[in-house]
Amino acid sequence: MAVFTGSGVALVTPMKKDGSVDYQKLDELVEWQVNEGINAIIACGTTGEASTLDDEEHISVIEAVVKKVNNRIPVIAGTGSNNTQHGVHLAKEAERVGADALLVVTPYYNKATKKSLVAHYKAICDQIELPVILYSVASRTGMNLTYETVKELKQIPNIVGIKEASGDIAQIVEIAQLVDENFALYSGNDDQVLPLLAVGGSGVISTVSNILPKETAKMVKDFLTGNITQARSIQLKQLPLIHAVFAEVNPVPIKAAVSLLGKCELSYRLPLAEPEAETLANLKTQMTAYGLL
Repeated sequence: MAVFTGSGVALVTPMKKDGSVDYQKLDELVEWQVNEGINAIIACGTTGEASTLDDEEHISVIEAVVKKVNNRIPVIAGTGSNNTQHGVHLAKEAERVGADALLVVTPYYNKATKKSLVAHYKAICDQIELPVILYSVASRTGMNLTYETVKELKQIPNIVGIKEASGDIAQIVEIAQLVDENFALYSGNDDQVLPLLAVGGSGVISTVSNILPKETAKMVKDFLTGNITQARSIQLKQLPLIHAVFAEVNPVPIKAAVSLLGKCELSYRLPLAEPEAETLANLKTQMTAYGLL
């Protein structure tokens, strides 16, 4: 069974000016997302700046999201690591604090062989009971999950899906052959949601949903219920804003967009920092054109 169907938001982690996590704003963001009709929340993913959180903060953010959601929608915890034992630790801690599922990115920097990659995921899955969604984003990790590798990983009982962010439509179509009642395909790219749904995808793990939760959830629902024309209209309308959101490395522009809505401070941890003036100006232009400002 899919962990969720529809639009899951890869939630930003709001921070105060001193760089500490702003748990009040986090609660407010979660409540807003749930009320807007988002179908799942992903805590501590790439967009959540997980790579600059220490382990205590990482688990604390996941726990805070779990408590605020209060079983209304699934909470998926990002727990990937390039150190298998660290990945096991984060996975077990996320399970302990009540996450419903895990999003586990391929081990970055360490370019594992297919054999060792499978062993990496198996070592994590053997220590937990939660369902696991694979995360393939070679542009960040240097490691691509091919059809053959995904086919083998799918045999691990609690691996139930993949977030496909390669951007390679040919590869996505190939992996779509593996979709069944026990394995779901999610888009990891906001500008390719409908093509992925067209080959059997269940939804999107979305960055732009941080500012467009209702619209993105509606787009997926429209497509899956046969209202293709309306879904296509939403996807195409979003494109200029999506391009603005990804003009610099994620999550720099999207966090700026959330701050422009007044929902968090414009604060990051190095090596991430505020967007360039040109990026911010274009973001304001596109958000205004969309009707958000």
